[in-house]
Amino acid sequence: MPHPTICFRIDFGPENSVGPGKIALLEKIGRGRSLSQAARELNMSYRRAWDLLDSLNTCFRTPAAVSTIGGYRNGGTKLTPLDKQLIRDYRNFDEEIQQRAELHSVR
Repeated sequence: MPHPTICFRIDFGPENSVGPGKIALLEKIGRGRSLSQAARELNMSYRRAWDLLDSLNTCFRTPAAVSTIGGYRNGGTKLTPLDKQLIRDYRNFDEEIQQRAELHSVR
């Protein structure tokens, strides 16, 4: 029997949540500094990626990511310290949950 995995999201209100999709998007943006590149790598439309990022930016008091216009060399999307902490906390919590799920599946 395969080990169960748990996918979870954190709700910050009726319209604001963070789950595996938004975290994956933030991680891709952090690596490539490009929303469009992150969208391509996740096989999602640019519009969908933009909507996810916009929902993160409106969810918190400070922006989740900052985009600048300027083309290949000067433009891009940068993560803020909030995003970096959000990714870290989410991944740490996810790791703990997966370990607990595995412990309970052995029984």
